[in-house]
Parts: sequence; structure tokens; C-alpha cells
Amino acid sequence: MDRFDAMQLFVRIVERRSFTDAAHDTGTPRSTVTEVIQQMEQRLGVQLLHRTTRVVRPTLDGQAYYQRCLSILNDVEEADSAFAGAPPKGHLRIEVQGTLARHFLMPGLPDFLATYPEIEISISERDRWVDLVEEGVDCVLRWGKLPDSDLIVRLLGMAKRITCASPDYLEKFGEPTSLSDLETHKMVGMRSLTTGIVRPLHFDVNDQIKNVSPSTRVSVTGPESYRLSTLLGFGLAQMPLFHIDDDLKHGRLRQVLENYIVPSMPVSLLYPRSRQLSARVRVFIDWAVRSFQNNRFI
Repeated sequence: MDRFDAMQLFVRIVERRSFTDAAHDTGTPRSTVTEVIQQMEQRLGVQLLHRTTRVVRPTLDGQAYYQRCLSILNDVEEADSAFAGAPPKGHLRIEVQGTLARHFLMPGLPDFLATYPEIEISISERDRWVDLVEEGVDCVLRWGKLPDSDLIVRLLGMAKRITCASPDYLEKFGEPTSLSDLETHKMVGMRSLTTGIVRPLHFDVNDQIKNVSPSTRVSVTGPESYRLSTLLGFGLAQMPLFHIDDDLKHGRLRQVLENYIVPSMPVSLLYPRSRQLSARVRVFIDWAVRSFQNNRFI
């Protein structure tokens, strides 16, 4: 087996976390897979994989080598496709924040995959900031304010948000009608994963952002826990409409302070700055832009 095929096999092992599954996927005998990895480790002089009876995981050196292999294989694939005029294909790795995948990507994904049948997609849902190049991620879908970076940012739209609470909470504490009323209310705290600081409630008052921080008994770090805590009556919250539309329709949550505008939050697609984007990333970006343009929550 030449080095190119060996790299493809190694990448498959890392992604499948299994020698057996990688052997099945590539049509390679299991004994050959073991032999190829042993030869690769001997040639490089490092251990690439941790092997247990249940799972295979890359070592630190193995993870670094995996990223280099991905880059090389992608470059070769793109070069071949450019000259052959072939449709986009290959593995597309997307990092998505919170519930954006469920509300925006998944509904249209069948059409995308039907249009590009040779593209394989891996979606990871995490809220932490990732190094796209180091971790082999093609693009990231985020909402909210973005930290400074050298990534290209494509604004997809502005997500509408409202202030809301459960009927049980409002029955117990009353419904606020002005920002001054919030002094006697509670809110569900959304806590930053990086700083641990609880985010205040934001209101746009005469084109100025006013922050209000009612007392907090429960604070969380994830959007699903934030929504559930609000449903359970732990306090007021500010959430994007796309996340709670069904709750509002069925009366599980009610909008409050309707006369006070909650600033919308940007939804952005980020990808590495490169002179030549892969074809599969280009078509995904174009599709994502069209999908968000037609969404009623943006």
C-alpha cells in the first residue's frame, strides 16, 4: 500500500475509532490495516494511536498527523476535481453552536445532500471556540458577538429575540410592564463558559442598549438548559424566537415587555482565510446563505 492510500486508511481509522470498521469501509483485510499502521508508526518514529479492546483514539502526535493527512488528501482531491470538472465531493466538517443545527441546518439538509450526493457531512454541536485549522473544521456556524480572529465572517442574518417567562412564573410574581418592575423579578442566568459571568437582560431604549440584571437563583451555560429553566418557572429570559416558537404557540411560554425591543443577534458563518476554498465548502456556504434568507426567524 502506497503512502497516499495509507493516509486515507489512517484518516478512516481516526474517524471511525475502529480498525475493524475502517477495514470494512475501505475493503481492506483487517490484518493489512494493522500492518499498515505499524509500518507508518515505525517510519514516523511515533505512536499514532491508542488501542484498547473497545475503541481506538489518536495520540497527540496522531491527532497532529491526522490534520496534516486531511490537508494533503483534500488538496489532492481538489486538484483532481478542478481538472476533471467533477461535482463537489468529500468530507465536510461543520461546527455549530447550540441549537442552530436543529433549527436551520437539518430541515434543508436532505435537499443539500440530494444535490451533492458525494459530499459526506459531520456536524459537531459545541459552544466553545474552536481552532478551525488545527482541528480540521471546514466552517463554523455561530450566533452572537464574535471574538476577534483572522477568519472570514459571512453574516447570514439577524436572529429575532424576545423577553419571556412561563405562565406559572407570571402567576406567582406578576407580569412586568416596565424595566423598573424588573427590580422585583428574577431571571434565569445564562452564564459564559469562558468567564463565568451571567449575561444581563438587554433592551434597546432609544437606540441605546440598556442592561438590566434581576436577581438570579438558577444559572446555566447551555441553550437547552436555559429554555428548560424558563419553562420550569425559574425566572424571566431572553431567547431567540426560533428556539421557543413552539412554546409560544402552545402557551408554555409568554412574551413580556413587548414594548421594549430586545436587540437581535447576528448569525454568522466563519471559515478559514484561504486563496482557494474547496468546492464542497463553497457550495455549502452558498446553500447556507440561501437557507437563511428564506427563514422567518431572521
